[in-house]
Amino acid sequence: MSVTIRDVAKATGVSTATVSNVLNKTGKVGAHTRRVVLGAVKRMGYIPDVHARHLASRDRRTLGIIVSDIENPFFPEVVKGFETRARQLGYDVILSDTNYDPRRTREAADRMMEHKVRGVAIMTSEINVRLIHQLARRRIAVTFLDLAPVRKYMSNLRIDYFSGVKQIVQHLHSQGHRSIAFVAGRPGLKSNTVRLEAYETCMRELGLEPGPILPGDLRFEGGLAAGLSIAKLASRPTAVVAVNDLTAVGVVKGLMNSGCRVPQDVSVTGFDKTRLAEYSNPSITTVDVHRETLGQIAADALHELSSSEDPQGREYQIGAELVLGGSSGPAATQSRCG
Repeated sequence: MSVTIRDVAKATGVSTATVSNVLNKTGKVGAHTRRVVLGAVKRMGYIPDVHARHLASRDRRTLGIIVSDIENPFFPEVVKGFETRARQLGYDVILSDTNYDPRRTREAADRMMEHKVRGVAIMTSEINVRLIHQLARRRIAVTFLDLAPVRKYMSNLRIDYFSGVKQIVQHLHSQGHRSIAFVAGRPGLKSNTVRLEAYETCMRELGLEPGPILPGDLRFEGGLAAGLSIAKLASRPTAVVAVNDLTAVGVVKGLMNSGCRVPQDVSVTGFDKTRLAEYSNPSITTVDVHRETLGQIAADALHELSSSEDPQGREYQIGAELVLGGSSGPAATQSRCG
């Protein structure tokens, strides 16, 4: 049988209100009484019901974070930064994974509201904007990645995708590449659309026509299929821009399985600077969007909104920086694929 707050009160000869004040660090309790109560709590193995305490308190100390796919190497570092900063600010954290499913996203948001969180970081694009407004109307702070305008209880985290893609394309151009393919992500996801549009714009700014655009799914399997397809092209590009690192690693595998060398025959780049990019062989040339910092900023933004008397949201800029790896090099003058 679990020990209750009443058991602690009975053992120490004080009221349950006094025990509650000691545990919650509220009210005026003498130093001796505090020591006695804490000693009993430790001796008896009492564990506070944190969920019940949060439900009963106006000062809810829980933040939520919703991600698309926790298996995607992009998200663990974001969650790590978010949780670390949230705990420094005195919050517990609830995590939900949607697996790119809008229905599960709705369920995740409902779960956050049921737990009466103070704020939610939405790190996924497959969400109806009306749901964001619904959270804000309940005075639940929301941060998101370029999904809606900044308003009360709503702050935007803007990653500079365009700059990141531009750095990749310019790097490949400086290495002599003129035929550059693009492997896309899931249709309809804004972050993927922005990256594709940035690639097309940057190619044209350099006087080049965009190369083949192949479908992907943000996962290894989509990149693998794209790599196999690229290797079969009659006019094979000398470089590939993949929408993220997981896709890039798949592209590399597909090319190598087809007898292509990376980067000697085809250069490959990714995006996000995940650990996977670093540990891949060859390591992936990619773009660092400072994922752990992104998570920390999301937690800070939620804290600011939920603690302010005037919770007007604002926009936070997240920079992007090219990181060279072994997967890119000078354009091949003669391919040895196959």
